[in-house]
Amino acid sequence: MLRSRLRVVRRGLAAVILGSVLAGCGASADTPAAGKGAAGATGAVTDVRVEPIKETRALKDARGVSVSLERKPERIVCLVAICDDILTELGLVPVATNSRLLARPGFLGEEKAKRVAVVPGGFIAPEVEAILSHKPDLVIGLEDTHGKLAPALKGATTFWPVQPTTWQDSVGYLRNVAALTGRTAEGEKAEKTFRAKLAAAERKRSEKTALIIYGSDENFGVAVPGTDVAAGLLPGLADYPWKSRGVEGSYSLEEILARDVDVLFVETMSFGEPDGTLSEKLAKNPLWSKIPAVRNGDVHEVDSEVWAKGRGTRSLGLVLDEAVAALR
Repeated sequence: MLRSRLRVVRRGLAAVILGSVLAGCGASADTPAAGKGAAGATGAVTDVRVEPIKETRALKDARGVSVSLERKPERIVCLVAICDDILTELGLVPVATNSRLLARPGFLGEEKAKRVAVVPGGFIAPEVEAILSHKPDLVIGLEDTHGKLAPALKGATTFWPVQPTTWQDSVGYLRNVAALTGRTAEGEKAEKTFRAKLAAAERKRSEKTALIIYGSDENFGVAVPGTDVAAGLLPGLADYPWKSRGVEGSYSLEEILARDVDVLFVETMSFGEPDGTLSEKLAKNPLWSKIPAVRNGDVHEVDSEVWAKGRGTRSLGLVLDEAVAALR
């Protein structure tokens, strides 16, 4: 049951899929994510220039989804963490959420986050009646997870399905929400801050080999640029020698060992009470101690709420901070 839920959630996170925690298809990890700032192959640095954002009540996002509102949205329900991330960047707070991101340091913090209503049903099955009870002007969810809610929400509110897979997508959604809410100056500032931080990190690109793995037990997955937003940053910061195998099945420590990974970022993903970290569980395998990152003490357990689920510019800024510090 746990493995099944991990599979569904990670698919919703637009990352590779675990076997029983499946590994899915994605862009080649030894090819940087498409778009400006693909420093891994070209040595280029992300453009820090920011175009002005114009306030609007109607727009079409990068995936071709049209969003039209009668008035400036003031009551926003977040069904996916990038929504919480964007609102925080813009100085706004959702009326309800099903994410735990807001409680994290750098966001609202635990005390303020407690004041935000929680949508029952969790990430996978948020309750429609509970959503509508908050009388939202706008509901933002993940397309491949919450798209099924659209018919039930139609006529009562505006539902916006998003699907970020690259940091460029995340910036685009930030700009979209800034335009709809009239927080144009805040949006431009947040984008500029992120671009400047990414460009600075790319200028300090490390020669080390890095990798992000995630899961709850030995059936772990590897984050692949092009499907995982945080992983898409790594080729610009270090060697990220991973590409999807194009087949299903959990990854093995033999595969990780063969890559001579110097720095390993580990996202422990669990449901209910945690029963130990992924790195602690993998340490029971004798091959674990042979990985260079393990031998050198460069295994970093990171916050999956930020690294895997956040995907907005504030979360990605925190990812950059931690990654750069670990890659020195």
